[in-house]
Parts: sequence; structure tokens; C-alpha cells
Amino acid sequence: MSRSWPLPNKPWIMHQIWNDLLFAHWPIPIETLRPLLPAYIPIDTFDGTAWIGVVPFHMSGVAPRGIPPLPYFSAFPEINVRTYVTINGKPGVYFFSLDAHNRFAVEAARFAFHLPYFYAHIQVQHRPDNTIFYECLRKDNRARQGEFTGEYRPSSDIQLINPETLEYWLTERYCLYCTDRRGNVYRGEINHDPWPLQSAEASINVNTLPNSFGIQLPNTPPLLHYAKKLKVKIWALEKLRHT
Repeated sequence: MSRSWPLPNKPWIMHQIWNDLLFAHWPIPIETLRPLLPAYIPIDTFDGTAWIGVVPFHMSGVAPRGIPPLPYFSAFPEINVRTYVTINGKPGVYFFSLDAHNRFAVEAARFAFHLPYFYAHIQVQHRPDNTIFYECLRKDNRARQGEFTGEYRPSSDIQLINPETLEYWLTERYCLYCTDRRGNVYRGEINHDPWPLQSAEASINVNTLPNSFGIQLPNTPPLLHYAKKLKVKIWALEKLRHT
């Protein structure tokens, strides 16, 4: 296991399976991101640079503990725009948006987890050569319109990731952070096996989801990784004090 702190001493409440993920990452000056996050949430950096990730994938097996997955509710595509923060020594993920093609999941996650979920039309096609075509168009008036269109595929075998590398720093994070309308900060613990990362190739034709939050990506190729499948357990949110 890659966790750097113990599991919570209470039962997990939900399980999910994340499938066919593309991690597309771009370096961003921390000064660019600082106005976009609450001032009391410290932005994490690697060698002084912050990072933005755009992560398309599709969910399956989504269900509360003790309840079997149900048709429609338990499987749907999703794409995230994220950066990285550390609070009280626990590195985690901070989401600008989570777009999903499931209205129930969007509203449930916004209510239960204070996460910025938005409804989107998402189309995913799996082609015979292991290429995945992914198309997202946000259809939610709670955020500016954004789109993502591209295709991607793995280009190597699964690799063991050194803990000192950027790849490890970007992916091996075992909690998320979010805020509510009053500015309270919450931590959500997650747990899973280490990421089965592979190198990836991608052709991204449209990627305006970051722009919808005022994030201008650099005109450089992204750092790309792929993961076929990962089983995840999720705990209830823990309310934190402002830091």
C-alpha cells in the first residue's frame, strides 16, 4: 500500500470502480491558481510548480456499503479538472469540477460530499486497438460551458512508480478536499491499491473545461498516463478547521 497515514477508524461508506482513466497533466504557476482557491487552502507544488489535471474515465460498481450496484445509478462516465493541495500533512486532490453523465449522481454528490459536480453529455467509445474516444459537453447552468474531445490509449506495460517521482506525486493521493458555501473545509478519505499506471498517447482536440474556471493551460504537450481499472473505497467527509 502507498498510504502515508493509517486508514480511518470508522467504516467506509461507498465503493466504486474507476475504469480506463487518462491522466493529462499540465504545469501551472502557483500564482495563477492562487486566486482560484480559498486563501486558507494551501496549494501543493512539485519543485515549486503547481499542476492541473484533466482526467476522463468511467465509473462502475458505484454503490453505498451493503447495497448492490443498481442499473443506471452505478455506472456512468465522468471527467475531472483538479489540482493538488496538502492540509495537516495529508496530500489530496482539490476539484474544480467533476462532470458526469448521470443527473442523480451529480445531485447526490453535490448534496452529500459538497463536490462541484455538473451534468454533462458524455460519449465514450472503446475501439478494437485499445483506443478510447471521449467526448464531453457540459449541460449545467451552475458553471460556464466547457468541452473535452479526444482519444487516448495506453502505450506501455504497467510500471512501478518511484515515490520520489512526479508521477507518484500526481496520482498517489488518498483523500480529497472540498468546501461548502459557508467556507468550511472538509476532507474525504479514500483507499485503493497503488495505481497501475501505464504511459499513454492522446490526441486532445478540444479541452475548454479548465478555461471555464479561468485556467489557461500552457501551450505544451501534457504529461500523460493511463490506468485500466482501480477499485476504491470512500469514507464520509470529515469537517476541518480553516488553516
